[in-house]
This record gives sequence, structure tokens and C-alpha cells, in this order.
Amino acid sequence: MQVSVETTSNIERRMTIGVPAQEIDQAVQKRLQETARTVRLNGFRPGKVPMSVVKRRFGDSIRQEIVGEVMRDNYIKALQEQDINPAGWPRFEPKTMEEGKDLEFVAVFEVLPEIELGDLSKINVEKPVAEVTDKDIDTMIDNLRRQQAPMKEVKRKSKNKDVVTIDFKGTIDGEEFEGGAAEGHRLTLGSGQMIPGFEKAIVGGKTGEEFDIEVTFPEDYHNEDLAGKPATFAIKVHKVEEPQLPELNAEFFQKFGIEAEDEAGFREEVKKNMERELKQAVSNKVKNDVVEGLLETTELDVPSSLVDQEIDRLRQEAVQRFGGQVDFQQLPKEIFEDQAQRRVKTGLLFQEVVKANDLKADAAKVDEKIQEIASTYEQPEEVVAHFNSNQEQKTQVESVVLEEAVVDLVLGQAKVKEKKMKYEEAVKAGQAQR
Repeated sequence: MQVSVETTSNIERRMTIGVPAQEIDQAVQKRLQETARTVRLNGFRPGKVPMSVVKRRFGDSIRQEIVGEVMRDNYIKALQEQDINPAGWPRFEPKTMEEGKDLEFVAVFEVLPEIELGDLSKINVEKPVAEVTDKDIDTMIDNLRRQQAPMKEVKRKSKNKDVVTIDFKGTIDGEEFEGGAAEGHRLTLGSGQMIPGFEKAIVGGKTGEEFDIEVTFPEDYHNEDLAGKPATFAIKVHKVEEPQLPELNAEFFQKFGIEAEDEAGFREEVKKNMERELKQAVSNKVKNDVVEGLLETTELDVPSSLVDQEIDRLRQEAVQRFGGQVDFQQLPKEIFEDQAQRRVKTGLLFQEVVKANDLKADAAKVDEKIQEIASTYEQPEEVVAHFNSNQEQKTQVESVVLEEAVVDLVLGQAKVKEKKMKYEEAVKAGQAQR
């Protein structure tokens, strides 16, 4: 086997491989003999089909099979000899395939990029600083009660947190616009579902009333044709309902999986859950800033094969979220291109930080992370035992701990600025990074 490697870009390689004709011919002859022993053809007894007939009927297809196998096997052997680690499967380009002549083919493939990390001290990280206050807990419990509250129609002016059923029709300069109308729309006033000013303008409306409201679309509105423009909405109120808040008792607590004897115990469990959510949100925000900083300070080429693999994963995830009713390959790849690029770049950069600094997943932190996960379940001991007996699950936890080690290392060199936030602001900041 003769091998030569050409570097065509930072990450692309063209490997030319030559295989003696004798190796191909011997493999073809052996496969023909195996076929002759097993093939069944009309007019011939099993195992008695003449070799000339077998070769005439199956020779071309067998040769194609053998050439494919030889290219694959010799490509793998050449990679080992040349000590090359490809990023994905190659594209084979046969150059000579004629019978009796040496086989020559080209394997075009990508390799993982050589990464030189940028100056970590130039990375800026904003770290939210927040705490869970009694007011935050009150708001959370109020939200939980409203989730479980039956609705009762009322004959009064609407107020915040009421649910109104309305028709609306929007116009700009007297012209209707796409997506600006609906009938029988249920809206919780004060929820922020609509553009700023819309819900506030409806507060005070009563069943049967019709009126117009004036609002302005935000400058950063997702539809550029509407962004920043004033609009008029014709409103008709069909119904006003208010929630009938349930009592804070054991029956209510159990709906959220909380075993508590009284309101004080329930508040304590709610607080613990909120603190976990806050901790995760801060972690998400900080990690995202670290990722953004690494991407900005380090240039790297991304193997398209890895991006394609990530796109397929994202498409499969999307199909699963929507009930698996379509083949994931029917979803356009372009929708996932940017997200896949970012994921692959992030993975490569984290791997480089790990390698450059010889980072390991600390066993004690892995155990701590498992305990943290288990604490959210009713039988934490069983969850811990499950992780410790399932290596695949434990490996996933180790990966998370290793990611946290990367983030901590970067934070040690980056410019970190703490920013005081309310609980809700911090949680939103973290959610926006997922």
C-alpha cells in the first residue's frame, strides 16, 4: 500500500492510496469461489455452478463490493500509519479501478483543528448576584395557586390577573396587518403576553364593551415591518373571569409533590426549589459569557462533518419535541446551521481548555453533583445508587463537572463583574442562555 497526504486547508486532507492489483484480484477470486458454493441457479445443482457462469453473473457486483471494502480497510490502516485523527468519515474518489490494474483512490476528509486559545484575560463575564426574598416566595406561591385555580365569570370591570376573552383587530394607518387579529382570545391581564401597553389598556373593560386602544410596537419587535410603528386595536370584551385561589393545605401542597404539614413547611420547600433554580440560572449566565468570550478571542475552523452530525442531532431533538410525527431528515438543515456551528465550536474549545490544562472531573465533585440531582427526588438514595451502578449516567455527570471545571478556570483569568439583580431578573438572564 502506497500513501501520500496533501493538506488542502487548515482542516481538510486529501490522502491518495495505492493498492496492488493482486490484492484486489485475490479478494475477488475468493469471493467468487464462496458465491459458487452457495448460489442457486436454475439448471445447476447447488455448489456445481461453473465458475465462468458465476463470474459472468456476479463478477462486476462482487468486484464493486471488494473495491469498497478494500478502500475502507486501507483508509483505516493508512490513518493508523500516518497517525491522523479524522473528524468524520471521508469521501472516496476512485482514480483507477480497472481489472488487472493497481487500485488508486483518494480519501478526502477533515481533521480536528489545531486550536491556539486566545487571551482569556480579555474575556468579560457578568455574574448575577441575587437572593430569594420573602416577596419572591409570595409571588411564586401566588403563581402556583393561580395555576390550580378554577375560573369564575364576573360582571365588573376587569383588573390585573383577571382572564378576559376578547376579539381584537389591529390596524396601522387604517390598514389591517397580518397576525393583528383574533377572535375568542383568552388573555391574562398583566401577564406580559402582548406588546407593551396592550394589556394595561384593556384593564377596566367590562363584558360586552367595545373600544379602541392605541399602542406602539417595540423598536426591537421581531417583525421589522411593524417595529416601532403605532397601531390601533379594536377590542370587544366577551367575558371577564377571576381565578378562585385554592387554600394552602396538604391537598394543594401534594399537587406539587411537596409533603408539608403547614404553610411554613410548604414555603421552605418552595424556597429550596427557587434557590436551586437561581443557582442554575446564574451558572447558565456565567457559562454563556465564558462561551461567548472563548468564541470571540479564539479563531478556529470547524469541520463540516461535525456540524452535519450536530445538525442531525438537533433535527432529531426537534422531532421528538413535536411528537415524532415526521422524519427528522425532512426538516431543513439551514434552520439548525447556526446553533450547530456554535455547539461544535464550544465543544472543541472546551476540549482544548481541558487538554491544555490537564483538567479532570474531580471525583468528590461528581459525587456532590449526583447528591444534588438526587435531592430533587422522593427517594434520593435510590437515585444515587442508580447513578453509581450505571456508568453511562455517571459519565454524563462527569462531563458536566468537567465543563464546570473549564468555566471555573476561565473565570480565574477573565474579567468578572458582579451585577445585583432581583430573583426574577437573574432567572430570566439564565433562561435566555439555554
